[in-house]
Amino acid sequence: MLTVRLAYGETGLDLRVDPAAATVITPVHHPAAEDQMAALRRALRSPVAGPPLRDRVRPGQTVAISACDVTRPQPRHLMIPAILDELDGVVDLADVVVLVATGTHRGNTDAELRRMFGDHVVDAVRVVNHDARDRASLAWCGTFGDGVPVWLNREWTEADVRITTGFVEPHFFAGFSGGPKLVAPGLAALETVLVLHDAARIADPRATWGVTHGNPVHDDVRAIAEATGVTFALDVVLNREQDIVTAFGGDLLPMHAAATEAARRTAMRPVDTLFDVVVTTNSGYPLDQNLYQSVKGMSAAHKVVRPGGTIICAAECRDGFPDHGSYRAVLASADSPQALLDTLARRARTVPDQWQAQIQARVQRDARVLVHTSRLGAEELAAAHLGHAEDVSAAVADALAAAGTGARVCVLPEGPQTIPYLRAGAG
Repeated sequence: MLTVRLAYGETGLDLRVDPAAATVITPVHHPAAEDQMAALRRALRSPVAGPPLRDRVRPGQTVAISACDVTRPQPRHLMIPAILDELDGVVDLADVVVLVATGTHRGNTDAELRRMFGDHVVDAVRVVNHDARDRASLAWCGTFGDGVPVWLNREWTEADVRITTGFVEPHFFAGFSGGPKLVAPGLAALETVLVLHDAARIADPRATWGVTHGNPVHDDVRAIAEATGVTFALDVVLNREQDIVTAFGGDLLPMHAAATEAARRTAMRPVDTLFDVVVTTNSGYPLDQNLYQSVKGMSAAHKVVRPGGTIICAAECRDGFPDHGSYRAVLASADSPQALLDTLARRARTVPDQWQAQIQARVQRDARVLVHTSRLGAEELAAAHLGHAEDVSAAVADALAAAGTGARVCVLPEGPQTIPYLRAGAG
């Protein structure tokens, strides 16, 4: 038997599978940059486009830096200090604020912030959780893109210098993460995010992994960031150990275009056939900390499962569905995935829990979905129209046997860190 280590929580999980039936797809492995801080300094000093960061900032200016929240494995503890070091002697740390681009997620606790950024950053500058629902903290910016009403974090809009920091990987409906997403939805009002992620945009077939231009979600995200202004952007591409492989800096759009091409070469992998069974993960902690986030792993598997096949997702879900929000209630509100899709399609806009449920329901409509998790029971999963896989290896063997002679399984041990797609002309 072949043993494959799946990314699961912080410990991993072993899958045993018949090697004759299995295709294992992982990202192209790249070692970490020999000196990750040096890679960041090069990106800040020799950008893809435009002048170096230090040349864009003048003494006395205020600076806002946007960074990912706790659900993302961004190396904030390296990226933010690199920027602060670069600005040393130009700006006063009292004039710097780091904004946690939570989008519509919950704010991060002090303990989480210290793990994310390090005590030295949290104690040196203000670190503020963006709150999409706090109207007093938001500023009206105008209507951009395809009729998107835009409110953004006031501390961001009022800063003299605005710097985005993120990491780039394929995203299941925005094409790629990083870049302009650190403005909107990251620092946007709930009303703005609801339009960016409405049912019509997400249902568009171009709103998918790896597509930016022509993708109605990313087109509007890009339009908002371009119209409202970013002084400098810094993105990194990571390997499976979540170390920095390469860094890109400079003007937002050309920087992000260069970073997405690097990420595409690493993560997008063509296959020649669809599979009867696909095993996926959500890339381990922190990405698999709840079922809501784990839809990304299911969506990656959906790209290469045959109609009526089986997806088995291994995700720890230490925070459950999670308990806050209405995600659990939305999933349980209809008798079947198709009924849930029909309900959501009748709504011009959906709340955040509903757009994630829409994608999950689309996957479940086309394939049987089983979840292996140490935190949710079979009854809880059944209420969300999901099956329970007590043992991943046994579930794979059973699904292959049910599919019949010659059945094949695709294994995505890193989940959405690898996005398979059917090669053009393949069947």
